Amino acid sequence: MAEDAEAARLLTSPLHERHVAAGAKFAAFSGWSMPLEYAGAGVLAEHAAVRNAVGIFDVSHLGKATVAGPGAADFVNRCLTADLGKIGPGQAQYTLMCYPEGGVVDDMIAYLKSPDEVFLIPNAANCAHVVALLAEAAPAGITVTNQHRDFAVLAVQGTLSDEVVSAAGLPAGHDYMSFVNADYAETPVIVCRTGYTGERGYELVVPVSAAGGVWDAVMAAGEPYGLQPAGLGARDTLRTEMGYPLHGQDISSTISPVQARLGWAVGWKKETFFGADALRAERAAGPRRLLRGLRATGRGIPRPGMVVRGPDESEVGSVTSGTFSPTLKIGIALALVDTGLGEDDVVTVDIRGRQEPFVITKPPFVTPGVREA
Repeated sequence: MAEDAEAARLLTSPLHERHVAAGAKFAAFSGWSMPLEYAGAGVLAEHAAVRNAVGIFDVSHLGKATVAGPGAADFVNRCLTADLGKIGPGQAQYTLMCYPEGGVVDDMIAYLKSPDEVFLIPNAANCAHVVALLAEAAPAGITVTNQHRDFAVLAVQGTLSDEVVSAAGLPAGHDYMSFVNADYAETPVIVCRTGYTGERGYELVVPVSAAGGVWDAVMAAGEPYGLQPAGLGARDTLRTEMGYPLHGQDISSTISPVQARLGWAVGWKKETFFGADALRAERAAGPRRLLRGLRATGRGIPRPGMVVRGPDESEVGSVTSGTFSPTLKIGIALALVDTGLGEDDVVTVDIRGRQEPFVITKPPFVTPGVREA
């Protein structure tokens, strides 16, 4: 009964019934019931489809928000870490919102529509908090609107993603981290060349009312290319192979961008952004621990929270994300470890009482294809 009550409280995607019909296995994620994997495929097959051909994910649980008004882009630039001034309208940017102490409120993609409008895609669980913090800081004339339930997001990812998106009648072939506003059956669709898998791909932001029609069209267009629906299980193994951080594990209120080695997403020369003073001080002093990649030399499969030990068997860190790599057929992890350790150093991970050896490795663990022409 308790499980039934919890399930009843979970939000569902506008594509939920299509996932049910496809035999999806569901899991609770950030307050949503989302596909974990699909019948007849499973995580390994879905992962392989994205790496070798093409897959489609429903990521409608992701947050959506619009910041609009005179000077909206400048306002957002004073709040988020990355320098929005380095891109122009029609481009997107990975960025973070931080607390005054330097921890991460959330990471997100910012779509620069114009100097007066920015569209944000934060993580599901953090959308309302991000909107509230921006609204609190916004000057007169700038509005921050939570549009979490207004749009669906479909991610078409893989080496054949261009062919599938084009066959569905949508624009493809534009530059990485750029987006195109398109019309599909008289419905506005944002087609952005972004994703969370490390492969070439696109994310389609679609009004909820048109989500089913766009999903069906992409599925039909993708059939000749072997398009495979993929769930959050494959999404997690794919992003871990790339070393992409997951909020709540690899970045959080207690793991800063400096510790997570995300300094490239911080506009250090900007006058200000949320958490600027704390992050600049931490960067100058040097963090005590850094997020590193771990690659198994044995058969151990690491999981979040497992203890990492150094050569002298002392505790030197902990795993933040860990999984079996379907591509490499070994265990891989992201771990927050002491700064005295670096690439090629050997550590062990305590896996149910066994000390399994791992080599510190700079992610990505596999060759990315996200920028390929």
